[in-house]
Amino acid sequence: MEAYHHMLVHFPLALWTTGAIIILIRTFSAGGFALAADRVLAPILWLGTAIGLLAYATGLLVWSLEAITYTPMGRNHILAATWTLAYWVLIAVLRQRVGEAVWTGRRRWLMLLLGALGGVLLAVAGTLGGHLTGSATALSSVLRVLGWEVYTTFYMPLWMIIVTCLVAVSLVIIGLRSRHPG
Repeated sequence: MEAYHHMLVHFPLALWTTGAIIILIRTFSAGGFALAADRVLAPILWLGTAIGLLAYATGLLVWSLEAITYTPMGRNHILAATWTLAYWVLIAVLRQRVGEAVWTGRRRWLMLLLGALGGVLLAVAGTLGGHLTGSATALSSVLRVLGWEVYTTFYMPLWMIIVTCLVAVSLVIIGLRSRHPG
């Protein structure tokens, strides 16, 4: 089952990374290429979500919850994977429900912010998963500089809690202003 998990995680990684790139392109362009890329955004996000759920489930089948939550890195990986999946589901639902209007006004910046946060979470979850299999990455050095030692720390540094709260408040404000334009 472990091999299936390792294989499956690469599909949402590739699909959601492609989705983040499409969001970036579409945020700043309304040209033909950006519009064509946007037409495949929702299917890419939903396919990434479906395979992401399979990858998540196989990960829980590979390692028992007691074993994976024993270490800070294991707990952080589960949290990062959960947040990543939740963010990309949110982006897929938002793109599906709002349609083309998601690119009008301030909504485009909301999409850009969500795509960027989803991309960062994706990178962190992948980095932690790589460490669990013995494949360290350069991103863990960046995380260490930011105050997060991936092997021993199980917490969100204070700066991350502040950023998370600011982003949450900003997203609510953007959402409310987009809902009642004026």
